Amino acid sequence: MGDHKEQQPVRVGAAVRRRRRALELTLAAVAERSGLSVPFLSQIENDRARPSRSSLEKVADALRTTAVELLAAADPACSVDLVRGDTAEQDFTPRVRSLVRGHHQLHASEFTGDHDPGREFQHRNDELMYVADGAVEVEAEGRAYRLGRGDTLYLTGGVRHRWRATVPDTRVVVVAVAEHIEAVQDRAR
Repeated sequence: MGDHKEQQPVRVGAAVRRRRRALELTLAAVAERSGLSVPFLSQIENDRARPSRSSLEKVADALRTTAVELLAAADPACSVDLVRGDTAEQDFTPRVRSLVRGHHQLHASEFTGDHDPGREFQHRNDELMYVADGAVEVEAEGRAYRLGRGDTLYLTGGVRHRWRATVPDTRVVVVAVAEHIEAVQDRAR
């Protein structure tokens, strides 16, 4: 009951907009290629209109993709998704578990145990590390940080970093702005 998203309509608008912008096309160019009107395409992108299968195929052709690909990249219409934790006894073998399903603006993962401490990360957008259990050492931009249970570390986009668990049974939750999101800095301040 409620553990998975029920079959609900998808919001294909954001997927259409992402694809159109990735191709650097205007709505007018997509309208010309698809034979659909600019206002209708705008309504699709803003999820105020749901295209028929035929219209979606025309849009997909104009964007050099398929309707199936657009639907796969679409956002679910519902805004609540429950991801259950493991009910079995805690197993602290190294693993990664996604805490968010699908294609969203945030990405969250739980890291249990240790992982390759030599692996360096540099993400496009901001991320937050939260130590749920255990302790970690994070090296970011040449500086070391020791984090214990309950500590968080915020890293802005572009910061090179690596981390390692320093005690057994460590669990770290990492929440990050998804890579497909174009973070905009407020330069007015």
